[in-house]
Amino acid sequence: MHMTPVPLDIMSYITEENIRYWLEQFRSLGPLPGILLTFMKSFVPPLPTLLIVGVNGAVYGLWAGFLYSWIGMVLGCTLTFLLVREIGKSAFVERWSSKPRVQRSMVWIRRNAFSYVFLLSIFPVGPFVIINVAAGIARMRLMSFLLAVGFGKGIMIFCVTYIGSNVAQFLEHPVRWIGVLLFIAVSLWASRKLERHFTRSSSEEKRNESNPSSGNTISS
Repeated sequence: MHMTPVPLDIMSYITEENIRYWLEQFRSLGPLPGILLTFMKSFVPPLPTLLIVGVNGAVYGLWAGFLYSWIGMVLGCTLTFLLVREIGKSAFVERWSSKPRVQRSMVWIRRNAFSYVFLLSIFPVGPFVIINVAAGIARMRLMSFLLAVGFGKGIMIFCVTYIGSNVAQFLEHPVRWIGVLLFIAVSLWASRKLERHFTRSSSEEKRNESNPSSGNTISS
């Protein structure tokens, strides 16, 4: 008897149609399905943020979709941050945090934590997990983290939800998709540039601390 192999690539099932069907099937649970989808993003990085947030907007409407996506994503980011901060002394986390890229990021985070988290949270594509984990390892203050993530994610989610809740207009006027594609491309480019800038700046500051200028000494 021929048996159909079980597909290993689960992510191939994460499509707009399947997400919309799943949300409609569990609509009786109210906002929980929409919140859970965005909450899972912090623990399953490959989940497409733009797709999930956009479908939430299409199913629940602009304001409800925005609120559910925002709650789920902020909760997921915060839980990741708190978990990492608690287990920061474990061997696994210490090995991860010893990587040069992470070390450079953490030096900058400790000095400019709010700006780092806020700016990178605005973009719909970027190193979400790295942001949360690095902030946790650097032991950023919880209130600062909540404010930065809350405002940053709020801006990003509102923009994406607006598009998702007005899909019909975008279909009637395909030229609007040019703006969407530009928004995604600019977001990706800007997040990469910011990340490189932050890590480069922190690396230069670390070198300056290790080799203080002779000009700082007082001559007799």
